[in-house]
Amino acid sequence: KPAPVTVLETIDGQKIDLGKLYGAKPVYLKFWATWCVPCRHEMPSLDRLQKDMGSDQFEVVALSLDRAGRDAARKFFDEIKVQNLKLYIDQTMKAGNGLRAVGMPTTILIGKDGKELGRLPGPAEWDSEAAKKLVAEALK
Repeated sequence: KPAPVTVLETIDGQKIDLGKLYGAKPVYLKFWATWCVPCRHEMPSLDRLQKDMGSDQFEVVALSLDRAGRDAARKFFDEIKVQNLKLYIDQTMKAGNGLRAVGMPTTILIGKDGKELGRLPGPAEWDSEAAKKLVAEALK
């Protein structure tokens, strides 16, 4: 089914339509928060996946649903040395509610047609060969 469209903010406060991110390419949409211990553990593997496979054909969208806002999210990224992921913010949590994220972390693979291909609640090693195969399948 089609993923709902919602508006996010970039780290510098620009508004962006989530549908424009996944409307042209597959994305791993990662819901996370600064207080989420498993998010802290898995974020470096998402950063490596973005470094290895990110392009104009695929993106890892790291979406903070933390009410603490952009400063806390930026500090979190700085502490764990994230370098390849763009930081998106949704303090309203509308994206998480609209996509029925049951907890954090939750990752949803959305195809280039905007339809949800799969989801994983909980942490994973996102730069593993199995995760990369999922991306490769979504790119076909």
